[in-house]
Amino acid sequence: MMQPVSPEVLPVTPGKSGCPINMTMELLGDRWSLIVLRDLMFSTNTHFRELLGASMEGIASNMLAARLAKLVDAGLLTRDDDPSHRQKVEYHLTEAAIQLVPLITELGAWGARWLPTTPELAIRARLLADGGPELGQRFMNELRDIHLHRHPAPENGVLAELTAAYQKIAQTSEHRNT
Repeated sequence: MMQPVSPEVLPVTPGKSGCPINMTMELLGDRWSLIVLRDLMFSTNTHFRELLGASMEGIASNMLAARLAKLVDAGLLTRDDDPSHRQKVEYHLTEAAIQLVPLITELGAWGARWLPTTPELAIRARLLADGGPELGQRFMNELRDIHLHRHPAPENGVLAELTAAYQKIAQTSEHRNT
């Protein structure tokens, strides 16, 4: 039985318990859901082929399709017709997904601190964590403009800053390896 749909409750099936940690893990604890959300948060990719092609982890097309459908059904993404092409759809974060930014920030900061990550892939997590709640709130507001209001990503916004930091470190790492 589905839970009632309201602006405050996502339309998900009841979990094994009503524990909020359990419910969150049942929704997001699979191998790919948080990765798909991360990719939508930290890039301007909104089409299936863009998400598939940009996947650093090499998600299979059938798995990406399944995760996108799951996240749409759960109310974390919307699936909208692309106004520029009849046969394409765009995926956008919902408010509930945007409010996962602090969780993803903390997961990234924890991983950067305790796991053998690469500098270029850890920089965004570190910058968001170091920037504190103010930077996180600015990022969430920017994601609202991009995903809820369908505005283009600003050239000087948080996403642009995070992307520039990633590219700078990636280029430095590339030069050291050649």
